[in-house]
Amino acid sequence: MSMPTDRRSRKRMATRQAISDIATRLFVERGFDNVTIDEIAEAADIGRMTVFNHFPRKEDMFFDRDEEGREVLRATLGDREPGVSPIEALRLLAYRAVEGDPPYVNFFPGSKSFVEAVKKSATLTARARAIRDELTNLMTSAFAESVGRQPDDPDANLAANLLLATWTAAFIQAHEAYQKDQDPDTAKALFLSIIERGTAGLNAALSGTPFALA
Repeated sequence: MSMPTDRRSRKRMATRQAISDIATRLFVERGFDNVTIDEIAEAADIGRMTVFNHFPRKEDMFFDRDEEGREVLRATLGDREPGVSPIEALRLLAYRAVEGDPPYVNFFPGSKSFVEAVKKSATLTARARAIRDELTNLMTSAFAESVGRQPDDPDANLAANLLLATWTAAFIQAHEAYQKDQDPDTAKALFLSIIERGTAGLNAALSGTPFALA
């Protein structure tokens, strides 16, 4: 996510990040459902309404980089090089992600706590599923737009669902592998292996459409 140039926006972003960091620490330490907005506000030394000005829902503090991920997906499809299919562009994104360590493929002790916190909270689990549904809709439209088709194109919808199923499986299995042996390199290798196999399946399923390799 690009850093705003004006002082006011930078200050707002810094406050937002501080709230999220404090909230996430409390969620991990005590459990998401056991932490109140008032407790977050007190720990951050701000007012309750300031918290809500930055985060309409408590879950948004935990998944605070959700919109950043959506921006990356849009940019990956919209800015891909000529001759690179949408599916190939997202395969290449997986490799860039592993090198850059964004939240979804960053394997360290804190990431283990993040995953465990989601598993322990029905609210966070439900929000994670809702985010996945929202991403499916976003990806369907983005896929369709990237090849000049209508937003509800059935091939685009199939591509979006298969793609997200692949990335979800890669994310979950890689984090489970990391929790077993605490080896980030092994987790990243597994993540990319699943992406590769999923991409092969995507290309086969969408053969003959503009979404797959020629």
